[in-house]
Amino acid sequence: MSVKSPCTDVCIFEGKNGWCRACGRTRKEAQEWRKMSPYHRKAIERALKDRVATLQIK
Repeated sequence: MSVKSPCTDVCIFEGKNGWCRACGRTRKEAQEWRKMSPYHRKAIERALKDRVATLQIK
């Protein structure tokens, strides 16, 4: 099972956590996405909604 990249082609990495304002991933997660196992991709994907919500509150 493959997990599609959450990238929206709007990469703005900022803040202490370094999350992208558009998709919620860190720069490292975005760079390594294709090499990650489906398990790790899915784990990150579950956290993205909360990350993006946290960034939008600030």
